[in-house]
Amino acid sequence: MPRQVTAFSNPLVKQVRGLRDKKNRRREGLFIAEGLRILTEAREAGFLPEILFFTAGGDRHPLLERLIAETEAAGGEAIETTADILHKLSGKDNPQTVLGVYRAFDIGLERIDRAQADLWIVAQALRDPGNLGTILRTGDAVGAGGLILVDECVDPFSVEAVRATMGALFTQKIATASWAEFLAWLRAGRGELIGTSLNATRDYQEPRYRKPAFILVGNEAQGLPAAYEAECDMLVKVPMLGRADSLNAAVATAVMAYEVINQWRHAGNI
Repeated sequence: MPRQVTAFSNPLVKQVRGLRDKKNRRREGLFIAEGLRILTEAREAGFLPEILFFTAGGDRHPLLERLIAETEAAGGEAIETTADILHKLSGKDNPQTVLGVYRAFDIGLERIDRAQADLWIVAQALRDPGNLGTILRTGDAVGAGGLILVDECVDPFSVEAVRATMGALFTQKIATASWAEFLAWLRAGRGELIGTSLNATRDYQEPRYRKPAFILVGNEAQGLPAAYEAECDMLVKVPMLGRADSLNAAVATAVMAYEVINQWRHAGNI
């Protein structure tokens, strides 16, 4: 049975509000996800919140009723609260009516099984949570296995990043590693590392991509370091026919990912 929390001074409200800060997320091992759609995606992927907040009043959506029941059945807590408290928890002026607190899952590189998918995305020094979210959604759309974040990247469990993934955080594998760790892991098995770079001379549609393929994109401002480009099995570039000199990192990732899977589709390999 859900309990009610309506006071801003409630210790749980203070604890969950603190999860908007990275150091608190790391200390608590928890993160926030908002919205019935994202929480439903998480439930369908096998993730239930440890704490579920929802606003009082009106008829509850059947998906919310199911989420409440399954959260409580799994030992989690369902809490009926106010829109003002949800605003305080999420930091949004127009907060969603449902918010979940989840246990942060393991993001070690060893949890990635390259045999589970033919396509993987690798991002180096990615800074923007919106780009991270879009790349994860692209990975989900093309059937990629997940995203490997190399070097110092945006926190995938930040409120902004989780919001931008629209649930793909729960459907895609995600891992973090240094460049040296990733390179050693990659070379210990099969995999073609495909770097995207303005320094490349090959058009992105020229090569025939092999499985498994690892698409590597660089930092939004600097792109890939020269030493990283040198480790790639091939470098390719997307032609720029207008005045802009480069694509947004997430857009470039999507263009590359669809080129790779379309080659495989047209060859009857998907």
